[in-house]
Amino acid sequence: MPPTEDPAEPPVPVSFWQAFGYWLKLGFISFGGPAGQIALMHQELVERRRWISEKRFLHALNYCMLLPGPEAQQLATYIGWLMHRTWGGIAAGVLFVLPSLFILIALSWVYMAYGQVPAVAGLLYGVKPAVTAIVLFAAWRIGSRVLKNAWLWAIAAAAFVAIFALQVPFPLIVLAAAAIGYFGSRVAPQRFAPGGGGHGAAGAAAIGPALIDDDTPTPAHARFGWGRFWRVLGVFLALWLGAMGALVALYGWHGTLTQMGWFFTKAALLTFGGAYAVLPYVFQGAVDHYGWLGATQMIDGLALGETTPGPLIMVVSFVGFVGGWNQALFGAHSLFAAGAVAATVVSFFTFLPSFLFILLGGPFIESTHGNLKLTAPLTAITAAVVGVIVNLAVFFAWHVLWPKGAGGGFDAASAAIGLIAAVALFRFKAGVIPVVLGSALLGLAWQLLLLPLFVR
Repeated sequence: MPPTEDPAEPPVPVSFWQAFGYWLKLGFISFGGPAGQIALMHQELVERRRWISEKRFLHALNYCMLLPGPEAQQLATYIGWLMHRTWGGIAAGVLFVLPSLFILIALSWVYMAYGQVPAVAGLLYGVKPAVTAIVLFAAWRIGSRVLKNAWLWAIAAAAFVAIFALQVPFPLIVLAAAAIGYFGSRVAPQRFAPGGGGHGAAGAAAIGPALIDDDTPTPAHARFGWGRFWRVLGVFLALWLGAMGALVALYGWHGTLTQMGWFFTKAALLTFGGAYAVLPYVFQGAVDHYGWLGATQMIDGLALGETTPGPLIMVVSFVGFVGGWNQALFGAHSLFAAGAVAATVVSFFTFLPSFLFILLGGPFIESTHGNLKLTAPLTAITAAVVGVIVNLAVFFAWHVLWPKGAGGGFDAASAAIGLIAAVALFRFKAGVIPVVLGSALLGLAWQLLLLPLFVR
């Protein structure tokens, strides 16, 4: 679907299959974690294609930020559902993660079958500092649009200090920001209105009208109704119970696949704050309690998850693959099949709740986008999330530039690759894919060609 040439003209209506093509493309290019993925969708759907206005986009994003689970995948599901009903949401959400699942199954197989390959290690070495630059760039892009006044800047700064210096749990930061937004809407409502009291209207006018614009009525399928609410809930409960019942019937309650389904259902309901908030829980369960994989394997899986498209929580697919392989679920001669089936089971139970939250709660959220009492807390939460994203960039930078800790020395080569990636993003507006590929090649050249010259 090409962009509309004249910003003053409304965009051409989009068919389901045109949207399907975009969601499939997004599944292959969604690098950079949630911040980068949200920035990609904003640039394409708000600025370029004009499928949805910025206010409606941010309103949906605010809701997704409140939910457990991968917010970028849920945002894609929300927009797909809003545009093309239930199947539009399912297509957007599934295609957001399906390419990543296939890629991670392939990479996990290479990892388990062939071990540490110097070329692969070199590529990963270059990608890590690039991911750091991508997250920082995404934080800047989102912050420049969200932080429209001193109140929102203060919330973002406070959130950064809270999570970075005070180790405040992300759910508490969300609750505090929501409370500030609620009371702030009474004291200074203009500061928490959509656009934040800045130049949002002017920016929207420059972009042009959208298919789903600020004043576009909520479509019939997106209006709240108790009958639809109970039908959606019933369908999802049937899906979960049917899948879990099949695993119990085939492998028993204590079977590895059954326990993976149960464990990752619980993990999916605890992922407030993104993948890094739930990784300690996954590490404790998968490594310490069940013994599906080792600690080193878990860390390597996180590195793979950081460098593949899709949400970072897709690292659970690696956990499932390695666990199925290590447990030899289908015998010693079917290790790949065991890993692939386990990765698929884990992904199903991890992402099923995300679709439930959007399809069940979306109609209620659509009824609130003009209500300041309800939108102000969400605006404050978005400002807080900017600070949390900056903290994630700092987290990446610390582990990339000082990989062995403060006493282990500064990694100047990683810093140089990260700086090149940042210049490409900030100065030359390069795309995420060229930056990732270029950084991977620089890492490969350093590890295989240049580093040996320095260690001789």
